[in-house]
Amino acid sequence: MQVSKRPPIVAKDIMARRLILLRPEMDLFQAIELLLKNRISGAPVVDDNDEYVGIFSEKSCLSMLVAAAYDELPTTKLDPFIDRDAPTVTEDTDLLSIAQIFLNTSRRRVPVLRGRRVVGQISRRDVLRAAYETMAVAPDTGSRILYISSLFEANESPIG
Repeated sequence: MQVSKRPPIVAKDIMARRLILLRPEMDLFQAIELLLKNRISGAPVVDDNDEYVGIFSEKSCLSMLVAAAYDELPTTKLDPFIDRDAPTVTEDTDLLSIAQIFLNTSRRRVPVLRGRRVVGQISRRDVLRAAYETMAVAPDTGSRILYISSLFEANESPIG
């Protein structure tokens, strides 16, 4: 049986578009309250031009707790606790490349950028859901994992 090739699943297919965005000058406790109130583990931070700065996460909050204990919390601004080195993807980044980011880092979310603007965010769960849905529609050939790999031509496989 010939399996028809589908276009690869990319970030824009699975990203969350309704996001809570934080600002560097924001009060640290207001940012923490937003994370807790919305039951999210982190959020992108953007500047006054709505350009991506980094991520503020539960891990950032833990950094704040340590800073408060040792340095008597020198500031209550969000800015010093932003993770500016967090990986990002574009709207056209394929599913397996995104999965690799999650496998190779301890990240729980990856911002999706168009240029320097945040247009979405992908969580580990979003990747898992997309992979599951892809496998769920796979023909029963005995191995749905092989079906995922068959969605890519050998020369376009995102992992080598």
